[in-house]
Amino acid sequence: MTSFDTSPQLNVWRALLALAVVFVMLATTGWTALRHHRSAAPLQASVSAWEHGSIAGRALPDVGSSPTKLARFFASLTDAQRAGLVQRYPLAVGNMNGAPVELRYNANRVALDQARKVERKRMHDERLTPSGQREAGQRMHRFEAMMEPDRHILAFDPDGAGRAAEVFGDLNRAERISVVVPGVDTDVLTFQRTNASRKYSAPVGMAQSLYATEREISPATRTAVIAWADYTSPGGLGIESATAMRAQSGAVRLNALVRGLPGSSPVSLFCHSYGSVLCGLAAPELPDRVADIAVAGSPGMRVAKASHLRTSAHVWAMRDADDWVQDVPYLEVGGLGHGEDPVSSAFGARVLSAREAKGHGGYFEPGTDSVANFAEIGVGAYHSVQCADDAEACRVGLSDTASAGRA
Repeated sequence: MTSFDTSPQLNVWRALLALAVVFVMLATTGWTALRHHRSAAPLQASVSAWEHGSIAGRALPDVGSSPTKLARFFASLTDAQRAGLVQRYPLAVGNMNGAPVELRYNANRVALDQARKVERKRMHDERLTPSGQREAGQRMHRFEAMMEPDRHILAFDPDGAGRAAEVFGDLNRAERISVVVPGVDTDVLTFQRTNASRKYSAPVGMAQSLYATEREISPATRTAVIAWADYTSPGGLGIESATAMRAQSGAVRLNALVRGLPGSSPVSLFCHSYGSVLCGLAAPELPDRVADIAVAGSPGMRVAKASHLRTSAHVWAMRDADDWVQDVPYLEVGGLGHGEDPVSSAFGARVLSAREAKGHGGYFEPGTDSVANFAEIGVGAYHSVQCADDAEACRVGLSDTASAGRA
């Protein structure tokens, strides 16, 4: 009698069954609710006003113009004219790739102040539930914290759950730029965590830890790190996180960010969890200045092999031994799932050590192999990275691209 119970077929059917169970659970228990818009989207309103605006008798350029064209436009203005645009169109300017970064910081400080005032009113709005009023208070305090003079907010959108990006270091002078791309449940309230046990699982803490480690291992290298939560991430581990919908729109935004960065310094992307799905989709369109794509705790990058990403960047991967993501089905069927395991030999990435990474959310914890490896990549010190299993394979064929000046 012919048997069809071969091992590969069994593995596929088990994975399909697991995906089906997830789908049924979501269908019967409900998906994470999206935050309803309270009014017209503030960013879109600001962009619309910009599109109908003018300065010194001439129309303003299209916000979708190339970063080079927008940079030329702002360079042609006086300081007073630039300041006037910040006050009239803070969200448009604050999110405009190609606008001078210092101008964006100023614009977003104005936009944050406006958003803070809105939330302060909502705290006392009797039409809201007590829970809604508490959330308004939390958002107000978050916006106040983001307005601090020493913070550099590169992007901000208060609509819905909110989006943001923050810079550590000097983007204009950086010899190397790192971008941290987070995963699910990322919004303005989870952008930063003050609880010590969760600090480094949030984008701001991730970027702070990476920036500090880069400066420690290579004081002579001028670096900048961006905590980039400027996309609408999936809410929780549901259908959205099992598909590429959020990652597809995020990939467009990530490419726009990279193309709008000042200068020509190499850029390294550090993509955590669902953020690695986004980076995988963004990879084919990324400019050549992207030198590295490093993923941690990845559910997949929507391809079967690293070579299928069609990028000139080095592709790195790591996973902690205690990371629950290793138990997800590494396949893609009918749009569900994200493909091959990036740390598998079949995928072909350069696999890094993640010792002491403290599970799925702990890859940026100070003192771990994982954040040290990210920092070595971030400064271009490829010869210093620690490969998984103490092997040498992840360093083969590479040479340092920046001097890693040690203290």
